[in-house]
Amino acid sequence: MTHLAIQCENLTRDFRDLRAVDGLDLEIEPGTIFAFLGPNGAGKTTTLQLLIGLLAPTAGSARVLGLDPQMDGEAVRSRIGVLLEDHGLYEELTAYDNMEFYGRLNRIPNPDRSDRIRTLLEKHGLWERRGERVRTFSRGMKQRLALARAMIARPRIMFLDEPTSGLDPGATRSVRETIRELASEEDITVFLNTHNLDEVERVSNRVGIIKGGRLLAFGSPQEVKARSSRGSVVIRTGGIPAAVMERMRNLVGVEKMSARDGEIRAVLGDGAKPSDLVQFLVGEGVAVSEVREDRASLEEVFLRIVEEDA
Repeated sequence: MTHLAIQCENLTRDFRDLRAVDGLDLEIEPGTIFAFLGPNGAGKTTTLQLLIGLLAPTAGSARVLGLDPQMDGEAVRSRIGVLLEDHGLYEELTAYDNMEFYGRLNRIPNPDRSDRIRTLLEKHGLWERRGERVRTFSRGMKQRLALARAMIARPRIMFLDEPTSGLDPGATRSVRETIRELASEEDITVFLNTHNLDEVERVSNRVGIIKGGRLLAFGSPQEVKARSSRGSVVIRTGGIPAAVMERMRNLVGVEKMSARDGEIRAVLGDGAKPSDLVQFLVGEGVAVSEVREDRASLEEVFLRIVEEDA
């Protein structure tokens, strides 16, 4: 049986009177790009620190590649790459020397170390700048170098904490492309802590939403959106009289409705169907030209889940 890349069972971490992670159960398959979402203070970074062995759990357990980060810390860290919000680069060293240092630290022998450094710096568009001190780099270049450094030992899992925070659109796109390549080309599992919902929809195939240390939702982005949708529908008409609109608002099962330029947007509760609205409109003499489901965006679903848990 293939090991899960990451497994948490009732994972809990307390800081005095604060429970930062509260009974977290999580299973992540190898090769997954998993995005961990939550407001500030939700428990994302604490979870990451538990998984990489920087913190010990108060209760429960975590497994990374089948290993316990506390009992088998050295073995876990030899199999993972980590990029925290502080990139941790040596700014007075050159890009190449940063990579060389970490390659030696990971006991990668030459000539494999030299080949790996060149491959990664080329992949991240930094080979021509390899001899320059890191302090002269832009924030985006530093982030790309930090990603390259985290990949040097061919990790099986990458832990990324807000990797595009503060980057311009071009640098953000470059980091996103790298994340996709990690999973597709190098068969790496990615654990991504982020606030960027657009980033999540573009790169991830699994999403977890956490608040107050508790996991509120888990699944593919499409599954999370589908489970949290409330039967939203869009109906296009040739125009609807105000009196008809008002009667429609009072139909059983219509929770929310708006109309603009002949287009009706409605949120339906349990038991109500789009066909009920169409039948009502036709009965009122309103011509209907289009009916379609209106899926909530991941941002809308995220805000709804977090607000409902308040």
